[in-house]
Amino acid sequence: MIAAILAGGMGTRMQEITTVTPKPMVEIGHRPVLWHIMKSYRAAGVREFAIALGYRGEVIKQFFIDQAHLAGDLRIDLATGTVSGRRPEEDWIVNLLETGATAQTGARLARMKPQLGRQTFFLTYGDGVSNVDLQALLAFHRRAGRIATLTAVRPPARFGALRLSGSRVDRFSEKPLDGEDWVNGGFFVCEPAIFDYVDEADDCILEREPLERLARDGQLAAYHHEGFWRSMDTARDQQALNEIWLRGDAPWKTWA
Repeated sequence: MIAAILAGGMGTRMQEITTVTPKPMVEIGHRPVLWHIMKSYRAAGVREFAIALGYRGEVIKQFFIDQAHLAGDLRIDLATGTVSGRRPEEDWIVNLLETGATAQTGARLARMKPQLGRQTFFLTYGDGVSNVDLQALLAFHRRAGRIATLTAVRPPARFGALRLSGSRVDRFSEKPLDGEDWVNGGFFVCEPAIFDYVDEADDCILEREPLERLARDGQLAAYHHEGFWRSMDTARDQQALNEIWLRGDAPWKTWA
């Protein structure tokens, strides 16, 4: 199977960083968040990726070119000008697809049909990390028998919750959940029929009409994930994810 990753957005809520760096290249522990996502898929047995590029796509291309040619040990013989080295640790096949500078998520997906339109495929965003069991997600999707399955998650609150009695704090919870609602955490599995629900117009937003229509048609399933999930939407999110990574117990590190 192929894992498709939507990595073309402008990251407007992180403009202090994304002015020069596309959000999928923003680092957690000195590695782009995109690398973390791909490592999670590789640990689940996925080797091939299709990445939808847009804003600053050349930065993402350069990263993979550097990974192919510069990762690992190098031996340089200056007398002969020969360069040799150990192969990079990753064995990924990466398809880097230009899907437009201003395209929305649905349009980007529609423009990936030539690479994805003949088989079941994974789909996610280029800014979220999770310890979702991807093989269990795939098995659930096949049992559900619908066109698309999304991963439903409970978002972490951004502020500590207080229970008050007048001016007295009865209870403080540093990391409560935002109520009982589930939200779309990405990490989809899709059948080729999803391309009947999206189009290549720049303003086609996957999370609006396409997913709404799939739901109305009874073709959208939800896989409930109670474990770790976090989207890197802001500089504060990046800081929090780096703190988790530096502790050495990042829940999304599902690889050895």
